[in-house]
Amino acid sequence: MIVTTTPDVPARKIAKILGLARGNSVRARHAGRDIVAALRNIVGGEIKEYAKLQAETREMATRRMVKQAEQQGADAVVNVRYESSMITTGASEILAYGTSVKLD
Repeated sequence: MIVTTTPDVPARKIAKILGLARGNSVRARHAGRDIVAALRNIVGGEIKEYAKLQAETREMATRRMVKQAEQQGADAVVNVRYESSMITTGASEILAYGTSVKLD
């Protein structure tokens, strides 16, 4: 499966647009990570625990988007975008979406 943020796939022609493909994941913070993150917040710098959590959440959302595109019979997902939102204190959602297409 080709996944790209561009509107097309270089050297390939889009034969058919199959529709929207999307995947999301909601993750909550972990108390252990919060303690370490709070300490890092005091001294400054990257909060690696949250960066890792967000990266894992993005990967899950991407996998779910690709799975939906495969179910639609797609060869690729173009114009992929990501959005994030806070669901509640300590929990956020990542949404991955794009256009599933059939290539020539």
